[in-house]
Amino acid sequence: MSKFTKEMVNDYAEKLLIGLTEEETKMVLDEFAIIDENINKINDIKDIEQVEPMTHCLDNFIYDLREDEVEESIPIEELLQNCDDRTEREVQVPKVVG
Repeated sequence: MSKFTKEMVNDYAEKLLIGLTEEETKMVLDEFAIIDENINKINDIKDIEQVEPMTHCLDNFIYDLREDEVEESIPIEELLQNCDDRTEREVQVPKVVG
């Protein structure tokens, strides 16, 4: 039995401001069931809690960090010349969420 219900999916979809059709809701529930099944397989591995977590997928990974180099920035007024709609130093963009 899945831990995820249709009501949970619809509640989260509503909170995320996305409307799901019945077909999409079923697809999400099917995907959650597959994810839940795979997590259960992992949890069934004997002594899984004894395995040390990985920090990187490669055993011999070497962090090669470079020194920060200070460079001169482009003046903000020069950058804002490319904007169609702005208020002082703020760029106006269209609203994308209801």
